[in-house]
Amino acid sequence: MATTSQPLRGKTTCKKIFWAVFPHACFILSLVIYAFLGALMFSHIEGTREVTVSEEYRTFLQDLMDLARKLSDNQTENEKFNNDIRELFNTADPVWFINPEERWSFFGSLFFCCTVFTTVGYGNTYPVTRSGKYLCMLYALFGIPLMFLVLTDMGDILATVLSKSYNEFRKLQSKILASKLCSGSTCSKRNEVKSRAQSKIVINEPLTIMEVLRSQSGVKPVKYRNVELFEMLIARENENTQPARNKSMERWSSCPELARERTVSRVIENFDKIGKELEKLDVPIVLMVLVIFVYISCAAAILPKWETNMDFQEAFYFCFITLTTIGFGDTKLEHPKFFLFFSLYIIIGMEIVFIAFKLGQDRLIVLYKKVISFCAEKNMPSKKIYPK
Repeated sequence: MATTSQPLRGKTTCKKIFWAVFPHACFILSLVIYAFLGALMFSHIEGTREVTVSEEYRTFLQDLMDLARKLSDNQTENEKFNNDIRELFNTADPVWFINPEERWSFFGSLFFCCTVFTTVGYGNTYPVTRSGKYLCMLYALFGIPLMFLVLTDMGDILATVLSKSYNEFRKLQSKILASKLCSGSTCSKRNEVKSRAQSKIVINEPLTIMEVLRSQSGVKPVKYRNVELFEMLIARENENTQPARNKSMERWSSCPELARERTVSRVIENFDKIGKELEKLDVPIVLMVLVIFVYISCAAAILPKWETNMDFQEAFYFCFITLTTIGFGDTKLEHPKFFLFFSLYIIIGMEIVFIAFKLGQDRLIVLYKKVISFCAEKNMPSKKIYPK
């Protein structure tokens, strides 16, 4: 029996782990599939578009040729030429200098999709065709809520990890302080006090209905209704004290459909719990700021390895603008293919920033409550005592 029960326990634990991980895996997998489908769609629409020479582009080329003819060796005229060239290029459309097949390759389109549903939107890559613009709006309409759902779900996991690690650190810190401050005699006295308090707590625990009836065995009930009521309460207490595992085993063995319903209900409960752990998070905001600083600094040290136009400060600024979803577009990437492997970094970083913003929001609400209560107490009319 022991040999057969061990594989069954292993299977049940594997099933439990699978159904516990299933909601989180669903969200992440759906976001990955959504990004790949969007990349295929935009690479087909924008990458295969026909490049037509517009009238504005021809005028731009004509003006550029006229300015080039006026170029001379005179320094004052060269300064004027530089100003005219700058003004002319400010009026130019960046689409004129982009090859659609290179910009809208699969990896470039995937990078564009990531910037859409993460609401970063750098601005250096955008749809040009009318159908591409309409599909971009539709894609963002479903992609942004899905991304926020993934952020909330993964934020719960990060919130649990952060809160548990912080609580363990506080416990370890308190133990170290207690061992330093506590001597042998004082510790023994404290342990005696604790044991006495625990014994008092055990004695003062509430009695069950059976114990009350046994203690009052001499007292006869006045009415039959009272006896009936006591019997019903005792029967209910016996039902509650029975082990729940036996009940579930009886139900599952007699009707396996109940076990399936129970697993389905557990999965639904996991979906309902999304966002709850983030609300319970209580970590100092200074610690969160330190985590964000370290997280961005690690990326800022790695990013200049393949983005040669960036140094540490520029990469730090770029990562901060990306993770906060501001996305000015003033700092551009030369190799978006390499940065696509960095997409996991972006998602986790956005979750950390999201948690920090949530903590800051909670602290602001507490501050506003204190200010409003203080103002309300000040404006309350003071009680006047009149003589009798």
